[in-house]
Formats: sequence, structure tokens, C-alpha cells
Amino acid sequence: MTTRNDSDAKRRKAFACAGEARRRTCKLSDRVYGDIVDRIIKREFGEGERLPSEESMARLHGVSRPIVREALARLREDGLIRSHRGAGSFVCLRPNRAMLDFAPLESLADIQRCFEFRIAVEAESARLAALNAGPEDKRAITQALALLEQRIRDNALGVDADFGFHLAIAQGTHNRFFSDTLLSLKESITYGQNLARGLGLRRPAHHLPEVQDEHQRIHDSILAGDAEAASLCMREHLGNSRRRVFEG
Repeated sequence: MTTRNDSDAKRRKAFACAGEARRRTCKLSDRVYGDIVDRIIKREFGEGERLPSEESMARLHGVSRPIVREALARLREDGLIRSHRGAGSFVCLRPNRAMLDFAPLESLADIQRCFEFRIAVEAESARLAALNAGPEDKRAITQALALLEQRIRDNALGVDADFGFHLAIAQGTHNRFFSDTLLSLKESITYGQNLARGLGLRRPAHHLPEVQDEHQRIHDSILAGDAEAASLCMREHLGNSRRRVFEG
């Protein structure tokens, strides 16, 4: 006779197995994703060229076709490939080779996921900061922006100041869960910021002023109390940062 405890144990085991399967699937799809990005960067798959079939890539990597499809879906989301029904997938963007100097390929998928999460959370953070930030909060955001300016003048990477600016906005919401979330993700966030800013220092005359102009618009919208503009500016900034990582 099966007891309730036995049933609970079976459910826990099934849940653990399902979780492990999900983690394994993600890891395998990230590996396929990284390999395709690597081949695109090295021009093994040129712009406009058709990728091998799902079946061929599944055999090459020793994985199932659903795992290949998952990797291709992320490549489409990142704007690296486009797919046409019945015709296959084609390369439409070659990332900057300098990416290989800053990040291992297997980390790129997680960097993209982190940007996706930040867009969702920080757009709302900026909106609430515009509504709730008091005089001290606004001074902190302005000081954080000034520190970013100083880092640019010093030709420094400035990741500490970049994170500090976004954290000051989160603290301006007066909802600690926004700042707690950023702090809990600091390692992942600063990893992406290091990549974006490291690439940016290779062409500082264009990249860094562009980024700082985006920060300035976020700052000005919050100080003006324009919640919708602040949200939009933050969303555009993080979306642009995500694209700059791939376009170099």
C-alpha cells in the first residue's frame, strides 16, 4: 500500500528529474548556440549564407532537433539569423570578432537572457523612480551620472559607475525589491557591462558618448517626473546595449 509520504517522495523525485532535464536542455542548447556564433564570427557561415539543416546540426552536436531549434530561436531573437519556412535559416549579422577577447562563447546566451530580464525590471524601475524619487534620491542619481562622466574623461572602463547609476535609480523607486534584485544579480549584470564597455573602448569617440547620452535622457526624464519617458528611455538604453554587445 502506497502511503502519502511515498507519494510525496515520488512527486519530489519527478520534479527534481524534470528540473535536471530542463537544466541539461538549456546547457546543450547554449553549447549549440555558442558553436554557431563562433562559426559566424570566424566566417565559416558568412552573411547571407544558409545554415546547415536542423538534422545536420543535430547530428554534428549529438543532440536532438528540439535542442537545435531552441538554439536557432535564440539566434533569431538576437538578430543573428533569419528563418524562412521551407528554405531554412540564413545568417544576417556577423558579431564583432572582438567579442572573443572578452567573453567565452558559452556565456553569450546567458548575457542575452540577463539583458532581457533587465529590460523588464529596470524599465519599471525607471518609471517608479520618476514617480517616487525624492530630492535626496535625485541628487544620488545625478551624482552617479557625474561619476560616469568622470570615468569617460579618464578613459576608464567605468563598470562600477555604470552599475551605481542603475542602482541609484532602483533605490529611487522606494521599493527595496528593485535594488535587492539588482544587487543579487550584480555579478551577471557587471559581466555584461564589462563586455559592452570593453568593446566600446575600442571606438570610444562613438560608443561611449552614445551610451552616456542614453544615460542622460534617463536621468532627465526621472528628474522631470516623466514616468513613461523614463521607462521608454531605459528600455531603449538596455536594448541598445544588448545590440552593441553583438555589433561591437
